[in-house]
Amino acid sequence: MEERDFYDERQETRKATLNCPHCHQSAEYDLGWLVRTKRRQLPPRADERDRAKFAKARSYMVRRDDLVACKNPRCRKRFEVSGVQSVAFLDERVSSERVH
Repeated sequence: MEERDFYDERQETRKATLNCPHCHQSAEYDLGWLVRTKRRQLPPRADERDRAKFAKARSYMVRRDDLVACKNPRCRKRFEVSGVQSVAFLDERVSSERVH
């Protein structure tokens, strides 16, 4: 089995405040993320090795955007996204407790 069989995937956009290294202006940018949520059950065709991998699997997000264009109309230069994690793990227990 492949790793993709353990997860449900969806695209998501989140905001991040970034500073342009060229004009030094701060602005909010929409960054694209690929969110992989662990499935509740393992697919039926799994063997023992797949069960062990599935037990260790965690939900996580991967940042899709590496470059953004400056929002300053005079600058408009593209710059690399830094200061924002490229991979972030999601903890299901914490997110369900915060819902209260």
